[in-house]
Parts: sequence; C-alpha cells; structure tokens
Amino acid sequence: MQRINIYYGGRGLIEDPTIYVINKLTEVLEELNINVKRYNLYEDKRGISVLPKTLKEADGIILAASVEWLGIGGLLQQFLDACWLYGDKERIRELYMLPVVTATAAGEKDAFQLLVRAWEILGGIPCEGICAYVADYTDFETDPDYALLLEKKAENFYRSFSKKVKVFPSSTNSVCENTLRPKTMHLTPQESEQLSMYVSDNNYVQKQKEDIEELTSMFKGLLGDDSEDSSNAEKSSSSSEDPFAAVLKEHFSPVTPLQVCYNLQFEDGRVLSLNINDTELVCSDKADPAANIRIKLNQKAVKQLTSGEITMHNAFLSGIVAAKGDFKQIRTFDTIFPLSR
Repeated sequence: MQRINIYYGGRGLIEDPTIYVINKLTEVLEELNINVKRYNLYEDKRGISVLPKTLKEADGIILAASVEWLGIGGLLQQFLDACWLYGDKERIRELYMLPVVTATAAGEKDAFQLLVRAWEILGGIPCEGICAYVADYTDFETDPDYALLLEKKAENFYRSFSKKVKVFPSSTNSVCENTLRPKTMHLTPQESEQLSMYVSDNNYVQKQKEDIEELTSMFKGLLGDDSEDSSNAEKSSSSSEDPFAAVLKEHFSPVTPLQVCYNLQFEDGRVLSLNINDTELVCSDKADPAANIRIKLNQKAVKQLTSGEITMHNAFLSGIVAAKGDFKQIRTFDTIFPLSR
C-alpha cells in the first residue's frame, strides 16, 4: 500500500482552516486506498530533527502551513532545516510534495512560494498545491464548491505520485545543486540519521558541549606550557615560584570548612591551579580538570589584583577577567585571599 506523510506546522487550533483542508485530503486519499500518516509538529517539538527519517517510508508528502501573521511558522521551518541537514537527499529527489497553505492574514502566496522553493532546493518535486486566504473559517468549511476543489486537488496529487508524472525541470534545482551545499561533514544517509537523533537529545548535546569546553581548557593549558621558550621552561622547573602564587600564599586566610579548586589561566599561557582544603593551600602549574571554576586573567588584571586596587569579584563584574564554572566561588576567592586594601 502506498503511503503519504502529512507534516502539519500549525498550532492545532480548532478554527485553523488548514486542519480542515488536510482532513479533507486525508479522506479522499484513504478512499483511494492510500495509507496516510500525519505528523503534528507542535506535539513533539524536540523530535522534529529526527522526522526526516520518516521520508523513507513515504511515496509522497504534504507540507501544511498556517499563516497567522507572517510566513510558514517556526515549526515547519525547523522541519525543512532538518531535511536540509539530516535528510537523505537521494530519497527526497524521488518525493512528490503537495504544498498546502491557508491564511487568516495576508501573505499566503509568499508562504506558498517558500514551501515550493524550499522543496526544489532540497531536490524534491513540488506539485500543484492549495493556497487560500480564509476570512471566515466557518464559511470556508461549509462551502461545497471548496470541498469539490479540495477533492480534485487530492485526486491530481494521487495521479502525480502514483504514476510518477514527469515534470518540467526547474532552474532552482540546477543552480542549487551547484552552488548551495550544506556546510557539514560528508555523511552517509545512515550517519545523518544517527546525528539527527543525537541532536534531538538535549541531555546528550549539553554533555558534549561541556566535554568540549573542558578539553579545550585543558589543551590550551598544555599548549601554553609547550609554547614557552627554554629559559621559561628552566624557570618553571626550578624552585622559583610564580609571583602571583607567592602573593596569594602571603595573603591566604583559610576558611573552614572549605574545599574548592581554582584554575587561573594567564594570557601568556601559564596556568595556576589553587587547590584549597580547609587550611591547606596547594599551588600547581598544571590545570586541574576537576576545578570548580576557571578564571582567565590578563596582565592588567593580575597587576590590579596584586596591588589590591580591585577584588576578583569586581574584576569579573567589570569584564576585566572572564570565568566559567561555579560563579559563587569568585566571592569566596576574595574572602580567602583578601588582596584589596
């Protein structure tokens, strides 16, 4: 049995005339022994990025938009974006698409053309669709002439995808094939589908971002150590102590109970790790991946902090230093290292 997928991008309101249109199209197609599957994008917004894989099961699709004030709406645009990023382009080239746009405000023709052009850019085959301005949805839904028009549109769409009707070539396909290409890695359809599943998982995405930031911080510290000249390397390996670390040790005022670790990264690439365990302070020139907070300082900030002209908290608020992690520990820094006058 052939199958048609409907992707509805409206909000699901009862008075939305687009719902009436797709219900009428579904009724006619099912009478023609077509299996119709409808996807309401508003019901699963997080799952939109994985919907392109459902195109594999379809012989044709219907893109249904509701214009309430301007354009096709964000949900349908998000679905088209997902098709561009993760869809199987070879499969899309075989798919006939019926655009459906009804508007309760001006702009239905612009939205209609956007759907047609988007599908052509993707490489698919747009069919003659439905574009209507609806001032009163009750009159629209009860008018038998409109119902007859919708039936004819459904029948014509059925002939197009079932018989693979040949269509005239479009310049959009040719131009876009040569000039517009997704700026992504070259992935197989299977890899793209897997990637779309990861993208839809917010927890996975957030964890990956955190891991990348952590690795970036670690490698910057390593590269900074490696980029020092031989004289600096000799100094770091000798018993001489970092001047800023010496100042911090001098002003260290322990607070108990307290366990916290700071990673201080200087603009010349040096890293100073401060590990505080109650009354014990351990300084290291290696970044601690388990640090509660990472602070970036330039030479000006170090000078002002050392001289007591500014506190770490005020430096952060004024943008002199940048930090990432547990921001509460910035105030704690000023408590255990009272450098200000």
